[in-house]
Amino acid sequence: MGHSAGDRLRKALTLEKPLQVAGTINAYSAIMAERVGFRALYLSGAGVANAAFGLPDLGITTLQDSLEEVRRITSATEQPLLVDVDTGFGGAFQIARTIKLMTRAGAAGVHIEDQIADKRCGHRPNKAIVRQEEMVDRIRAAADAKEDSQFVIMARTDALAVEGLNAAIERACACVEAGADMIFPEAVARLEDYRAFADAVKVPILANITEFGQTPLYTTEELRSAGVSLALYPLSAFRAMSAAALQVYQTIRREGTQKTVLEQMQTRAELYDFLDYFSYEEKLDQLYSSREEDKSDGD
Repeated sequence: MGHSAGDRLRKALTLEKPLQVAGTINAYSAIMAERVGFRALYLSGAGVANAAFGLPDLGITTLQDSLEEVRRITSATEQPLLVDVDTGFGGAFQIARTIKLMTRAGAAGVHIEDQIADKRCGHRPNKAIVRQEEMVDRIRAAADAKEDSQFVIMARTDALAVEGLNAAIERACACVEAGADMIFPEAVARLEDYRAFADAVKVPILANITEFGQTPLYTTEELRSAGVSLALYPLSAFRAMSAAALQVYQTIRREGTQKTVLEQMQTRAELYDFLDYFSYEEKLDQLYSSREEDKSDGD
């Protein structure tokens, strides 16, 4: 590789603005996202909870749950992976442990949020956030724990919905002073608010372009004009996969066959192409051929 994952994420930011970051819930979706040209990938806490455990995104899953998915994705692709670590999975020492283990698992960076431990989805009402001082302590603990100087610490703030724009920007600036490399203002509804964050914090900011939430589905051109550096699509593919799977299940149950939905499926040939399946078979053939030759020589 030659460069750390964090370094690759920072380099990707110089190649594309805003850098489109594809949400990938597993290793196979990461392979597909890389194939179509995404330069950076993302693992959502909601994706881990929903897809791997069938649970809502309410802070139920653990650090180890996320690490397992990180390892699987980073073993399948070298594209840099940004990881949602919720509130850091604990206090200062646990946050430090999170950073070290995420780095060793191959993540390029993480984002840590300022909600209370019993968190909610960022686009739901009745969110509660910790005091600014506590959030700053979280970021300081994360930054202090870096083993790779290029590993990205991103501070996510949900303060906009709770305390308003000025307070959210003040909080974001305090996080930058504490060591945050980038800022993730959640549930932003106006382009001018992104511009206000970008102008104030002077570090890259991320726009969460999630469907059915508080943020309009802005185009990359619109986000670029507002000073946004990263455009995140956290669960777009997962939602499409889930809708397609449900339709297939319903069709098979209703019609007793999958014939009418074949055109919606990825073919076996397409699957094999993404997995480079035939190169594995060729390797097996070589190994078995070599073994047979050894047996013949022995006879």
